[in-house]
Amino acid sequence: ITIDTDIKPSTVLGRPDRLVRAISNLLTNAVKFTPVGERILVSTAAGTVTVADSGPGISDEDRQYVFDRFWRSPSARALPGSGLGLAIVAQVVAELHGNVTVDHDPRLGGARLTISLPEA
Repeated sequence: ITIDTDIKPSTVLGRPDRLVRAISNLLTNAVKFTPVGERILVSTAAGTVTVADSGPGISDEDRQYVFDRFWRSPSARALPGSGLGLAIVAQVVAELHGNVTVDHDPRLGGARLTISLPEA
């Protein structure tokens, strides 16, 4: 797996350990669902972190559930995990008065998750 980055610094207020946990969960999911030999794109700018992958993506009907605790898509149930990773992301982002979204990445064909936080 190749991870390409486009990192522009910004400053947000929050507990560093919680921010690391949220971003780590996004990266872990991207790695878990990206096939060997494929790509992940990570970008940051102006209080926003975006992680996009070339995995199978998240179906339109499943997107409403991805931030629910213990929810796992039918295609992910055979993989390791508890269904808490994205719920933790959503909780951390809510604590910091931000938002997190999920959609389809047109460049890579997989999922794209974006955390947006107010800049300090």
